[in-house]
Amino acid sequence: MARTVFCHKLQKEADGLDFQLYPGELGKRIFDNISKEAWAEWQKKQTMLINEHKLNMMDPNARAFLEEKMSAYLFDGVEPTIEGYVPPEK
Repeated sequence: MARTVFCHKLQKEADGLDFQLYPGELGKRIFDNISKEAWAEWQKKQTMLINEHKLNMMDPNARAFLEEKMSAYLFDGVEPTIEGYVPPEK
């Protein structure tokens, strides 16, 4: 049986993540409050951010930058700024 959560990002009940994908307290918060659907949306944004900013994920500053954007996107509703990207209208 699928695990469900009330997704903070989507504001609806949805399938939860199968396991904690991110470490620490933020990872626990994501596991408890973010759906698979919202996480998949974030992964697309993350890929665009990594490519646009040419981030080296071995660099702690790059990881901190992405973590900040991830938290803002998932919990504060802040769309990351990605040059040339226009989000689809709902």
